[in-house]
Amino acid sequence: MAKPANAPGSFTARTDDAAVFPTLAAIRPPRVLRAAAWMVGLGILFIILFAALVPWVQTAAGTGSVIALDPRDRQQNITAMVPGRLERWYVTDGSRVEAGDPIARVVDIDPQYLDRLAAERAQKVAEVDAARQSARVAQIDVRRTEALFREGLAARRDYEFAQIKVADYQGKIAQGEADLNRIDVNIRRQSAQLITAPRAGRIMRVEPIDNATMIKAGDPLASFVPEATEQVVELYVDGRDVPLIYPGRRVRLEFEGWPAIQFSGWPSVAQGLFDGEVTAIDVSASSNGLFRVLVSEAADRAPWPREPQVRLGAKVRGWVLMDTVKVWFELWRLLNDFPLQFTRPGADPAATGAPPAEAKSNAK
Repeated sequence: MAKPANAPGSFTARTDDAAVFPTLAAIRPPRVLRAAAWMVGLGILFIILFAALVPWVQTAAGTGSVIALDPRDRQQNITAMVPGRLERWYVTDGSRVEAGDPIARVVDIDPQYLDRLAAERAQKVAEVDAARQSARVAQIDVRRTEALFREGLAARRDYEFAQIKVADYQGKIAQGEADLNRIDVNIRRQSAQLITAPRAGRIMRVEPIDNATMIKAGDPLASFVPEATEQVVELYVDGRDVPLIYPGRRVRLEFEGWPAIQFSGWPSVAQGLFDGEVTAIDVSASSNGLFRVLVSEAADRAPWPREPQVRLGAKVRGWVLMDTVKVWFELWRLLNDFPLQFTRPGADPAATGAPPAEAKSNAK
């Protein structure tokens, strides 16, 4: 049996909707608007799927600089060993020196001081030699007096007086040797008036001191930076992130003046960055209120750039790689200003939902 022409669901009824709803028939959105609506809908769906499925590597950001690991390899001051006046400079700003190369010469105020020390030493040597000779003679006298005393030919008083003379000469010998040591120390100190470089390096800055300027022992003369140093990076990190950082964490570094493109959540996409590893963390905050984290080169990654590309003191930006979470979780954390996801070192990955292997693979 055929359906009526105006039966619900029939083609005729649908075509008659234009006559029943003339306003609806008049609204015909442009194709561009309909395409834009589809794009917005698909974009929202894509964002939802992206936030729900894509992993994100959390990072603790910090800034710092390049330093030398060995304190002896850091910038240091060359100081005067003895008081006096500066006689001569052997270097200027930027001079390169080897170990033992002269830097400056300091002379005593009295130009005859070394000669007087030598004369005083010669006198003390003569006095000590005389005391030793007298002690040997007195010791012979003690033995002779002892023999006479045992035979009853000498008094006990004479024997004891001979022993006292030996002890007196031994005291003079000890006093003379002490004076000799003191004079030798002064001579050695005056001999150290030639200031030399402790190792190979470069003179950074020479103090403006001339021949008319008096200097004291310990006054800085020049700034010196050794060469061939083992470099590390010190990063200053916010105190809220420090409890989650421990030695062994991977770090991505951007050196000052080195072209780089950083993607915080996807370390594998970043370009121009270098890998490091956390080696130490300060137990107390620095004067700026941040905590210092020492980062060394990762043995299984490309080496860091050296001089002249990266010098000691160059500024560095770093990102300590933390746990791997989903994008939605990171957005939710940032909106609520929550700290980073906490995972105890050595914890079970299944219990935290942030497998270290995934984070490690993202860091490569």
